[in-house]
Amino acid sequence: MLQRRVISRAFWALGWVSAFAVLSGCGQDKPAFKGVDITGADYAQGFSLSDQDGQVRTLKDFAGKTVVVFFGFTQCPDVCPTALQEIAQAKKLLGADGAKLQGIFITVDPERDTPELLKAYVANFGADFVALRPSPEQLPKVTKDFKIYYKKVDGKTPTSYTLDHSAGSFTFDPQGRIRLYNRHASGAETLASDVKILLSGK
Repeated sequence: MLQRRVISRAFWALGWVSAFAVLSGCGQDKPAFKGVDITGADYAQGFSLSDQDGQVRTLKDFAGKTVVVFFGFTQCPDVCPTALQEIAQAKKLLGADGAKLQGIFITVDPERDTPELLKAYVANFGADFVALRPSPEQLPKVTKDFKIYYKKVDGKTPTSYTLDHSAGSFTFDPQGRIRLYNRHASGAETLASDVKILLSGK
């Protein structure tokens, strides 16, 4: 009877060691992202919005690419151009794989950001950049889905207002899964490094 108990306890202990080894292995295999890993998050799940050409786009349209989504507005003086320029620079740093990085700009100012204006704006950062324009009815939902803060700040005239808004961006892997939150001004090198990891299948 004593021998059975010892054997039973030995197998129980071995089971815990094996489980720990598996868990430890999982920890070691975790990708070394430089951005904030939000894999498995229950927000930022996607979009269905019209682009600068009037075509409705979803994440499925960009299958096989890493997708970086940034919310802003065309009259933003510095934050928005900086964010989009980082995406453009990251594409260059990736070389041939740069074609697998898709930049998407979602306006939080559909009142002033017409499709024509959005088309001209994103063209400054690359021919393949996509701009999305939510309707006034869609804007609250898509910003809530992505946990984006935005607030109109009145100017001297009704049309000279500006907007305070969240400055980070979101990266989706080639399978369309949300993976990273990218802090503003993290740098093109940081983004390119993380995109390489996602393109490798991790």
